[in-house]
Amino acid sequence: MQQSHGVGYEEYSRQLNERLKVEKEREMDYKKGQIAILEIEQSVYR
Repeated sequence: MQQSHGVGYEEYSRQLNERLKVEKEREMDYKKGQIAILEIEQSVYR
């Protein structure tokens, strides 16, 4: 967690604002990954 989001677990668990920020980043990363997978699949099956 420290490397990927710059926040330690202790701070993450104590501060709601940090937790929301990290979760929003995780969601954006997930969506970017899903878009990348979709683009790869589309290019493979053309």
